[in-house]
Amino acid sequence: NLPTLTLVIYLNIVLSSDNLLVLTVATKETDGFRRFMRSARHFNYTVKVLGNGDTWNGGDYMTAPGGGQKVNLLKAALQNMEEDKVVLFIDSYDVVFASGPKELLKKFQQTNHKVVFSAETLIWPDRHLEDKYPHVREGKRFLGSGGFIGYVPNLKEMVSDWSGKDNDSDQLFFTKIYINPEKRKSINITLDNKCRMFQNLYGSLDEVVLKFEDGRVRARNVLYDTLPVIVHGNGPTKLQINYLGNYIPKVWTFETGCSGCLEDLRPLSGLKESEYHWWFIGIFIQQPTPFVSVFFERLHKTGIPPKPTQTLHLQPGERNKLYNGVNSFLKDHGTDYLDVKVIGPEENIDRETSRNLGFEMCRQDKDCEYFFSVDIEVVLKNKDTLKILIEQNEPVIAPMITREGRLWTNFWGALSADGYYARSEDYVDIVQRRRVGVWNVPYLTKVYMVKASVLREELSANDLFSFGNMDMDMAFCHNVRNKGVFMYVTNMHTFGRLLSTENYQMTHLHNDLWQIFENPMDWEERYIHENYTKIMRDKLIETPCPDVYWFPILSVTGCDHIVEEMENFGQWSGGGNTDTRIQGGYENVPTIDIHMTQINYQKEWHKILLDYVAPITEKMYPGYYTKCTSHLNFVVRYKPDEQPLLTPHHDASTFTINIALNSKDTDYQVKISTGCK
Repeated sequence: NLPTLTLVIYLNIVLSSDNLLVLTVATKETDGFRRFMRSARHFNYTVKVLGNGDTWNGGDYMTAPGGGQKVNLLKAALQNMEEDKVVLFIDSYDVVFASGPKELLKKFQQTNHKVVFSAETLIWPDRHLEDKYPHVREGKRFLGSGGFIGYVPNLKEMVSDWSGKDNDSDQLFFTKIYINPEKRKSINITLDNKCRMFQNLYGSLDEVVLKFEDGRVRARNVLYDTLPVIVHGNGPTKLQINYLGNYIPKVWTFETGCSGCLEDLRPLSGLKESEYHWWFIGIFIQQPTPFVSVFFERLHKTGIPPKPTQTLHLQPGERNKLYNGVNSFLKDHGTDYLDVKVIGPEENIDRETSRNLGFEMCRQDKDCEYFFSVDIEVVLKNKDTLKILIEQNEPVIAPMITREGRLWTNFWGALSADGYYARSEDYVDIVQRRRVGVWNVPYLTKVYMVKASVLREELSANDLFSFGNMDMDMAFCHNVRNKGVFMYVTNMHTFGRLLSTENYQMTHLHNDLWQIFENPMDWEERYIHENYTKIMRDKLIETPCPDVYWFPILSVTGCDHIVEEMENFGQWSGGGNTDTRIQGGYENVPTIDIHMTQINYQKEWHKILLDYVAPITEKMYPGYYTKCTSHLNFVVRYKPDEQPLLTPHHDASTFTINIALNSKDTDYQVKISTGCK
């Protein structure tokens, strides 16, 4: 009479990755598609692309429902597919894989359903169907058609009733199946409510953060504490998926840095100079800018082989001043270029048109492979800039440049809701180069390179620099993003900086002399002697007599510009004892001179003394500290027999600083020995 025992054994058969096939629809290979495929290859997914080369007739998701063409392609692909296959049907242009097939299949099996759709917070496209959705105790309630996984027989049953057109709504079709209790049960459909497999970003941006772990990066849903396998930037979240795609799955990590930056490069190191392809350089001068002549000198040294075409643009009202630097450059180096086109103010062409014209010139020239656009206020210090950008092989790429001492750069890491600047979480780290790589960003300005092939295809519109009320740069970036073209900025090298132009005045002969406060680094490079920093190390200080020290301060250009500025001002004193410019009106030791105050250079000259003379003074006179208080600063003109009253004398000042603006031992310079008497 012993009871009968029944032994039940549950076998959990783990699906093999060989059983999984990824199906996606991509009628053309966009930047987003290439990113999708890189992430798929990283995890060894088997991907079959449907519709490649076809015309897309599925509508525009941003303005109206569509996507029926995807269902037509899926239905046809399933017809002859093996029954034991598991199919992941997923969008590609705005999707990245964060983990591999093994984890995806494991999570799929754990649902105990035959078909699993991604889930969303927001209902689309028919809000009236909300009440018909089954309620869930926790998680997202609404179906998202951009990603689902299932067994082939169940998927066949699901699409068997589809007879829609290419521009009908795939989301509405799948929604009606899911909210129908009988069909939902028959096909065995469920939703991935807690984003264990699929993470749709639309409506859920606050839930998703980057998780760095063991040399890889995941997207973590902090609301449900899950690690999705697939991240989808559905709807108006393309910028967010671009941001996440800078890291996921292993593009940039703390351990490896930017491993993704080494993919798909175009190396130039092995090419001979004759094998370099041509590109156009568009140089745009659109506002009064300091150091124009220096810009052109530097440009000629920026590794440009061998004869690119250069387009220059100048704005009305600045012709005489700015043309000097342009004409000087063309006179010296114009023949080094295949062709030079200068668009001057007399042509009455606005800023947008001139930039569009530059792009069009590149499009029309079959030999043009790249267009390099640079504004005149950009200071490119890296002579390999063009080579570096070309080798990175991106559609639109910019070298990161910064404004000295500030977080201002030529890119934005994010956009606000109204399309203006917003700071991304990694912006400061990128600017300060704590994270080094090549970054997909929503906005570039001032300097960037565009592939000519992209200008001829995706960016073939005649006007890329206008859109609504946006300014020129914002309009350009908006139009580029809308065409699905990615823009990148690289900070893998130090490239240069941006000049400050806000307070630049053009009222002098050499206006750059007044830039010591606004652009101190550029001022120093231009006007301080090249050996100044070597004075102490290389012992460049001469001692012609006790307590008199002779050392280099100003460059030849600095001396010349000060002399020319004084000569241009021209109001030299008479060299007599009567001088109304000084207190008391009497000059004990008269000279023919111009005071710094007369040309409004007193403040700048004091800065020169404080920054460049005082440090040497304090080393030569230990224990002496100076604020460089100077009551009288002036430039003296010396000519033979012009100042008979100027005899050896004693200065009343504690220290006298004499800066010779002529070359040493030439012209009419007073001999050093005279200064020792």
